[in-house]
Amino acid sequence: MSDCYYELRIKINPELEDIISEFCFEELPCEGVVLAEETYKDLEMVSTTEGTLRVFLTEKPDKNISDILLEQRKLLKSRGFSDAELGSWDFTFEEKVNQDWSKKWKEKWDITRVSDKIVVVPDWLDYTPKENEVTITLEPGCAFGTGTHQTTQLCMKAIEKYMPKDADVADIGTGSGILAICAMKFGAKSACGCDNDETVIDVAKENAFKNNTECTFELNTTDKITEKFDFVCANILHNVLAEIMEDLKNIMHRGAIMVLSGILDEKKPVVIEAVEKCRLKIIEEMHQDQWVALVIKNEE
Repeated sequence: MSDCYYELRIKINPELEDIISEFCFEELPCEGVVLAEETYKDLEMVSTTEGTLRVFLTEKPDKNISDILLEQRKLLKSRGFSDAELGSWDFTFEEKVNQDWSKKWKEKWDITRVSDKIVVVPDWLDYTPKENEVTITLEPGCAFGTGTHQTTQLCMKAIEKYMPKDADVADIGTGSGILAICAMKFGAKSACGCDNDETVIDVAKENAFKNNTECTFELNTTDKITEKFDFVCANILHNVLAEIMEDLKNIMHRGAIMVLSGILDEKKPVVIEAVEKCRLKIIEEMHQDQWVALVIKNEE
C-alpha cells in the first residue's frame, strides 16, 4: 500500500454525478468516486438536493487541478449545460496519509433496488436474491453506469418492460456494461456493448464475467456498426443523442425498440426534434426526478 493517496472534493449538482465521474476516470489517476451526501434507507438510495463528489486518486495529477476542472466545465457548457445545472464546482484537494485509499471510496456504497425485480449489488457485499429477482453484481465507480443514477435505472426499467425475449441488443456508450448485462439477465439472445473510451472495455468484460453473462464489448462508434438489432440502449448526453440519431436508427431492425436516456427534462426538446426528424415513433416517456428516458420504435 502506498504511504499516501489524494482526495479531491468537488461541489456538484448530484444529478450529473455519472457524467462528472466519467470525466474523473478519463482525465485523472482515479481509483474510485462516491457522492458524499448520498444516504440509503431500506436498501434504496435517497438523493440530496446538493452534493460533494469525493474523488480518490492514486497520485497527484500532472496538471493543476483548477485548470483541469475549468477545461472540463467549459466542455460541458459547450454541450449545453448551464452553470446552474453544473453546480459550483468549488473544490478542495488534499493528500491523505496512512489510509487504504483503494477501499476508502467504498464506504458510502450499498445495495441499490432499481425496481421490484432489479437489484444492483456492489461486488464486495453479500446479498441473497429473492425469488424472481434479477441481481447485477459490479464494482461501482470503475466506469460510467453504476446502477444508482436515474439515467441508468430508467434504461434498466425499459429493458424489463419492453425488451423482447431472445432479442439481439446493442448498448451504445456501454461504460460499465451494466445495461448489456441487464439485457442478458432478462433473456436477450445476445448483447453487444460499444464505447469510444477504450479504458472501459476491460471493466465491462470483467463485470460480465462476474455476472456469468456472455456479452460482447468493443471499442466502436455508431457510424461504424454494420449489424442491426431488436433492442437498443443509448444512455448518453442529450446533444450526442441528437447528433447520432440517424446512426442509431440505422442499427435498428424494422419494429425494433430503443431507449434513449441521459436527458435532463429541459433538454428533452433537443432529442425529440432529432427523433421526429428521423421518423421514429415515441411510445413512452419515462421520468425519474429531473431525468427523462424516451422509448422509441422504428416502424420503417
